[in-house]
Amino acid sequence: MSKVINHSLLSDFDIGLFRSGKHYKLYEKLGSHVIEVDGQWGTQFAVWAPSAKSVAVIGNFNAWNKHTHYLAARWDSSGIWEGFIPFVGKGELYKYCIEAQDGQLLEKGDPFALFWEIPPNTSSITWQLDYEWKDKDWLANRKTLAGKPQPYSVYEVHIGSWKKLAADKSLSYQEMAIEMVNYVQKMGFTHVEFMPVMEHPYFPSWGYQITGYFAPTSRFGTPQDFMTLVDAFHQAGVGVILDWVPSHFPEDAHGLGKFDGSCLYEHEDPRLGFHPDWKSLIFNYGRHEVRSFLISNALFWLDKYHIDGLRVDAVASMLYLDYSRKDGEWIPNEFGGNENLEAVSFLKEFNETVYKEFPDAVTIAEESTSWSGVSRPTYTGGLGFGQKWMMGWMHDTLNYFNRETIYRQYHHNEITFSLVYGFSENFMLPLSHDEVVYGKGAIIDRMPGDEWQKFANLRLMYAYMFTHPGTNLLFMGDEFGQTTEWSIERGVEWGLTEHFMHKGVQMLIEDLNAYYKNTPAIYQKQFSPDGFEWISHEDGANSMIAYLRKGDSEHKPQLVVCNFTPLVRDTFNIGTPFGGKWKEILNSDDKKYGGSGVKNEGVLAVNDFGWHGKEHSLTIKIPPLATVIFEPID
Repeated sequence: MSKVINHSLLSDFDIGLFRSGKHYKLYEKLGSHVIEVDGQWGTQFAVWAPSAKSVAVIGNFNAWNKHTHYLAARWDSSGIWEGFIPFVGKGELYKYCIEAQDGQLLEKGDPFALFWEIPPNTSSITWQLDYEWKDKDWLANRKTLAGKPQPYSVYEVHIGSWKKLAADKSLSYQEMAIEMVNYVQKMGFTHVEFMPVMEHPYFPSWGYQITGYFAPTSRFGTPQDFMTLVDAFHQAGVGVILDWVPSHFPEDAHGLGKFDGSCLYEHEDPRLGFHPDWKSLIFNYGRHEVRSFLISNALFWLDKYHIDGLRVDAVASMLYLDYSRKDGEWIPNEFGGNENLEAVSFLKEFNETVYKEFPDAVTIAEESTSWSGVSRPTYTGGLGFGQKWMMGWMHDTLNYFNRETIYRQYHHNEITFSLVYGFSENFMLPLSHDEVVYGKGAIIDRMPGDEWQKFANLRLMYAYMFTHPGTNLLFMGDEFGQTTEWSIERGVEWGLTEHFMHKGVQMLIEDLNAYYKNTPAIYQKQFSPDGFEWISHEDGANSMIAYLRKGDSEHKPQLVVCNFTPLVRDTFNIGTPFGGKWKEILNSDDKKYGGSGVKNEGVLAVNDFGWHGKEHSLTIKIPPLATVIFEPID
């Protein structure tokens, strides 16, 4: 049996960076790497376990013997154990057998493993990430567009339940590379966002309890199969965003918790290191090596998998020491406040590093509080994210639409309030998976009225959403009005798309995506107050709003009118700031979408009198429960 050879991929410089929290490509040094040393092929292993008495590699190559392949501790007190084992190649199962100070033997998966066994099995697998990418044109275009206004219409997907073949069987990555890519491309979304694909032992956690931060889950194929999926999206002109979870991790015995017998990745004090909501562990953001681990992980997906952006989960839980904690259950910071200063510093460094290394990528924060400057540059005191989920808009909008239409006049501020703060951040408007779980029901079930009114309200809300300042996100199934809560067992109810009303909603989303992407006035200034102008926002009696969306002067402005009642307005005056002629270009009440077909045909000439405080006006028909969009014509 081959012995462990003393060999290292780490230089003194690497160690210095690691210990100072500034090594951002640890995945090239730690973990398992199939390489050639002195003419002999094998695998180099390296793991951080500073409190361990000994570390051995166990696997199918040595019949899981705990006493034959010990790694050597580095002389520099970095806490890294390493060694090269000849003849161990790609595809070998392995774990680290770590002897803790109390003599306990812990069998741990590799924190940097590139591939894992299919759960419930928990071994890491030696692997290589060789792959011939075909997305050169996509990456070149992404680089060209970096820093310029771009449309983001995001389709959020749980890959394990997008299309179920059986209760316990989903599409493979290779199958998704055909079916999912074709569908998302046809629907016109600019990006797909995957709920966490990183390896996780418990499928019903939806991927948010991660044990393998550097590996796509093996449930649907190999790492190369997942690369094929990303590559296919890029070749189809669709970007890929991943949910990333640096906020917490599970206590599973083979995972990061008590990794070397000590609280290595997590805080030792449960008031800092244990999350009461998710019964999971919280990373120690003040530990330099942990920061290197996390930021390296973020860059890994952008580097090795060509990912276009990271949506960071549960940012609010990271920012506040008292998040979901009662008095006495949390420790104030050094100034007596509830801000987690170490997490704030980490998030700033994360964003600075991502945008330095990948300036054409995007980071998006799921942050539900009023923390100031989440999507503002760090040099101005912000956290440095590119965008932030607009949770206030989501709550107010769903609350408003849940009301019977006759009562909406008394809650008009719910539909207009978002523009009071709408440009304080770079907002993304999310209707995510969180809105269709835990007894909340399907989005369409929040809509009041009979079946026709439910669908009309849904179409109205989507068209309002796509024309509201900011970017957009829809969860799978919402694009055609799925009628039941999302379930990872059932998956998306694709059979509904055979029904006319559901097909109509789906067709509207396809048209809205095309309109959004092809209309600079909608996306060019989506984060700037210069791109929005109220025409009418105080007409609560009629439950009506109207606004302009504007880009640069060479692009035509767009006039949006929303009627939140089921009443038809045959002659309704809408003010405009300039004269000329207009035409209706999109109407959510169109018969092809399942609407009643109240439309404004032909060319609309501006009146010679003003309205709504504007110099000119249009007299238009306003359909019931509908959003109508007009643009000027030459």
